[in-house]
Amino acid sequence: MCGRYASFTDAQDLADEFAIARVADDARLLPPSWNLAPTDPVRIVVERAARGTGEVERTLRVARWGLVPGWAKDPSVGTRMINARAETLVDKPAFAKPLAVRRCLLPADGYYEWMRLPAPDGSAGSARTRKQPYYLTGEGGRPVALAGLYEFWRDRSRADDDPDRWLVSATVVTTDASPDLARIHDRMPVVLPAGTWDAWLDPARGRDEALEVLRAGSVTMRARPVGGAVGSVANDGPGLVEEVQPQE
Repeated sequence: MCGRYASFTDAQDLADEFAIARVADDARLLPPSWNLAPTDPVRIVVERAARGTGEVERTLRVARWGLVPGWAKDPSVGTRMINARAETLVDKPAFAKPLAVRRCLLPADGYYEWMRLPAPDGSAGSARTRKQPYYLTGEGGRPVALAGLYEFWRDRSRADDDPDRWLVSATVVTTDASPDLARIHDRMPVVLPAGTWDAWLDPARGRDEALEVLRAGSVTMRARPVGGAVGSVANDGPGLVEEVQPQE
């Protein structure tokens, strides 16, 4: 699964990297984070028809991490939908519709995964399994694009003219880990190559074409061990991604 990631590249630099036509104010003002967690506001890249002109434009906007289906009674269901397995997208009602019409990219400077460590020799183990966190990045330190889905949820308790009546939420699509990363964890987010971004975002392309994009391959990621401070959502800052000596 993907349960933590970092997104600290400036919004304008992301606009240049992802050929974004418009950056929403909330996306521009969202502070950098080295420890994004479920339910946090995150930046997403989407393509939608602009109001008035109907012309499709690529925008950077903010969503809450954890997809909330339109039929949900309340947003709390999103905490169970931070990830969407690529293998079962079409079988899950919460993901099947956005797969067909609401796909996004989640810009990330890197993401975290935890590797289970064996118990020390001669030890019977402990109540808590030891884990070593790793930070995974693309080549050259440039931002990568996590494949995602997004959805709109209407808060029926708010008035029609309330700007907060709509909640935008998103989930990260995951797949089997690549052979070189499987030693750390058996799952990983789908990291889309730049050549597939247009096809993934294009609202004119349907479900079957989207699935083909997911099967087209993923970006090679590099892993380095980092300190345990990332395990607490209270911690943030560039020190979290600094390499450390891994636990034995």
